[in-house]
Amino acid sequence: MAVRTLGTLSTPMRALLTCFLVTIGVGYVAALLYLFLVDIDPHQKVGVGIAEGIAQKYHGTRGNTRLEAALRGPMSDRLGEPDKQEILRWVHDGASADGFPKVKPIFERICMQCHSPTTGMPIPPLTSFEDVRKVAQVDTGLSFLQLARVSHVHLFGMSIIFLLTGGIFAFSAVRAKLRVLVIVVPYVSIWADIGSWWITKYQPGFAYAVLIGGGLMGVALAAQILISIWEMWVKVPRVPEPTP
Repeated sequence: MAVRTLGTLSTPMRALLTCFLVTIGVGYVAALLYLFLVDIDPHQKVGVGIAEGIAQKYHGTRGNTRLEAALRGPMSDRLGEPDKQEILRWVHDGASADGFPKVKPIFERICMQCHSPTTGMPIPPLTSFEDVRKVAQVDTGLSFLQLARVSHVHLFGMSIIFLLTGGIFAFSAVRAKLRVLVIVVPYVSIWADIGSWWITKYQPGFAYAVLIGGGLMGVALAAQILISIWEMWVKVPRVPEPTP
């Protein structure tokens, strides 16, 4: 019985699988772009490297408050320099209730456009002194609740994506041992990546493991997509000679 490979599929089936793989690839590139704009570019603008930025996200700055870290990082371009320095002076002076009226107009004019319960966005509100005081405390990185929320979403989502892309790639003509490697590596990368989030909260040096895990995941996904498309449309499958 002949083993069916990607190159021997019918044209409609190849078209369907190709559209799916291309869409996943474009989605992954869009996710990388979002990651760059949210986590990498703001830190680079203030001279913070990629690994250090990851460590700050999960471990925190410990010497800074979350508010100060945001003003120097992701939110640095949202406020003018005078407003930013006014808030930082208030934070460094102890973020007291007596000094809050001086900075309250800045929060109302700029920050509350997004940091308000009415927006429905998953970010802390900054509508009152009590709200601001919560983020004017020492930054210890993402909380256990936040880590659990993003971890289970990524574990479910990425595992399903690689189930589908890996399932398609499994029918390629690549040697069996190499196929197993390319199918297994993404899952190991997911475990390393997401597991390192939790470890980085206590050991900032594991930020490099987050980078390595994410890099391996991207390489494996690219291999599954490109090899599968190549075999479906470019590589001519070998047709066994008829037995006399």
